[in-house]
Amino acid sequence: MKKLVVFSGAGMSAESGIRTFRDSDGLWENYRIEDVATPEAWQRNPELVQRFYNERRKNILTAEPNLAHQYIARLEPFFDVQVITQNIDDLHERAGSSHVLHLHGNIRLAKSSGPNAQFTQEFYPIEGWELDLKHDQCPQGYPLRPHVVWFGEAVPAYEDAIDLIQDADIFIVIGSSLAVYPVAGLIHEIPAHCQAFYIDPKADYSRVPTQYQLIKKTASEGMAQLFQQFT
Repeated sequence: MKKLVVFSGAGMSAESGIRTFRDSDGLWENYRIEDVATPEAWQRNPELVQRFYNERRKNILTAEPNLAHQYIARLEPFFDVQVITQNIDDLHERAGSSHVLHLHGNIRLAKSSGPNAQFTQEFYPIEGWELDLKHDQCPQGYPLRPHVVWFGEAVPAYEDAIDLIQDADIFIVIGSSLAVYPVAGLIHEIPAHCQAFYIDPKADYSRVPTQYQLIKKTASEGMAQLFQQFT
C-alpha cells in the first residue's frame, strides 16, 4: 500500500472557524504572540496565558471537522495515510484520521510546567475546556500548562516527521503558509519519486520546489479534487 503523507497548517482549520494569527498582522484573537505563546509569557503572566488557551480550547470544542479533514480520513482504505499537522486542534482525529502527528502539540492535552517540560512525554487529557492554575497540577506540584509548542521552544516531533516524509509516495501540503521554521523545511525532505502537491489559494513556486504540483484552491476544494483523482 502506498504511503500518503499530509502536512497541514492553519488554513486547514480556518474553514472550521478556527482563526489563524498570520492573517491579522501577528495578532492571535487580538493578542500579541509574545504575550500568550512564549515561555516568557508564561513566566510573566501565567493567568493570562492559561485564560487565552482555555478560550482557544472552548472554541475548538465547538468547531467541527470540515470537508478537507473528512476527505483525508476517507483516503485510509486506499493508502497508508499519515497526517503531520502544525495545528493544535484535534479536528483530524475527530474526522476519523488514525495516525496524526502534532508538531506543535495538542490543546486537548496538558503537561507539566516544570523544568524541561518542553521535552516531556507525559500528557494529561483535559476534561472540558478549562485548566485551572491552582487545582490542575502534575504529581510534582507544578501547574499544568497546555500541551503546545510555544515560540522559542523545541519541536520534539520534528525528527519523527522527517522519517514519515522521507518514506512518502504521495505528499500533500495543505493550508500552510510555510513561514514557520524549522517545520517549513520539511517540504524539502520528500524523496525523488514522490508525487507532491501544495494546496493553497495563494500557492506559488516561491514557497515550494518545482517537484510540487500547485492546486490554487481552498483546503476542501483541493482535497475534493485529489480524492477524486486518487480513488
